[in-house]
Amino acid sequence: MDLRTKVYQMFILGLEGGGYKNALQEGLGGIIFFTKDIQTPEQFRKLTADIKQEAVLSPFLSIDQEGGRVERTENIHNGKKYLSAKFAFAKGLDFLAAQTNEIAQELKSYGINLNFAPCIDVNTNPDNPIIGERAFSDNPDDVIKGESIVSKIYCQNGIIPCVKHFPGHGDANMDSHLTLPEINMDFQVLEDVHIKPFKAAIENGIEMIMAAHLHIPHFEKENIPVSLSKNALNYLHNTLKFRGIIISDDMVMKGVAGFGPVEACEMGIRAGLNMFIYRNSYSETINIIDTIAKKAENDIELKNNIEKSYELIIKLKQEKNI
Repeated sequence: MDLRTKVYQMFILGLEGGGYKNALQEGLGGIIFFTKDIQTPEQFRKLTADIKQEAVLSPFLSIDQEGGRVERTENIHNGKKYLSAKFAFAKGLDFLAAQTNEIAQELKSYGINLNFAPCIDVNTNPDNPIIGERAFSDNPDDVIKGESIVSKIYCQNGIIPCVKHFPGHGDANMDSHLTLPEINMDFQVLEDVHIKPFKAAIENGIEMIMAAHLHIPHFEKENIPVSLSKNALNYLHNTLKFRGIIISDDMVMKGVAGFGPVEACEMGIRAGLNMFIYRNSYSETINIIDTIAKKAENDIELKNNIEKSYELIIKLKQEKNI
């Protein structure tokens, strides 16, 4: 596989802009679907089948399907809504398991093989504008219980769960879609509360973790988000012993957009990020991939990190029969 194809494997793009069609011919790693992409069950099944057919390498077909506020298939549910993590968990572990099984079977029937869920943030800040009911609880032990059930059921249904948003978005008082939130707390508290569910998920074999666009001063004095921080991602690898894929949150979010599109991706690759999400596939987004690939030809560190990421991605796809 040539270097350019390996770089394309590191990206998951949205349909908006249309560039994903050519990108699939170049070896694009995956597609992410949003509510506007999903009109009817038949249309969605045809869309995922067509994408698989067009791709030169089998793609991750991904979605954010948590239930509640984050539910991408709501247009085709005839008014039925899944409960968010908080309310599903509150109804008991049996209910949570049954609902997760229903979501997983639905997603599988559409051809989805990767879900950016569960959200394992510990919602300790009642004024948190972005997490709230998306979290199972404000108690890390309850979050661990919820995660272990949900992740296991997705795996049983042939869907890869991706836990988010490392190292925990639960204490934020700002929305990383709009700015770069800072969580400045004693690191022992961060570990004992917010990182604890990620540690448990890793011990239980989770294979993909989403890194947050959050600034944690313990990791970086400068305003660098965890998603682009070598120190934060080294902590995931070296302290928590995570050996799977680390993927960014959406790279068009304001929490990361200020770094410059190519520069942000380059920083991420050097830091140890394995994959990137872009909610669109405009020509500007495709250009980022091509620029990184060209740059990597003469940059040993960049090239080596791309090789490592490609190996992780292909290994997971092979293991999961994607």
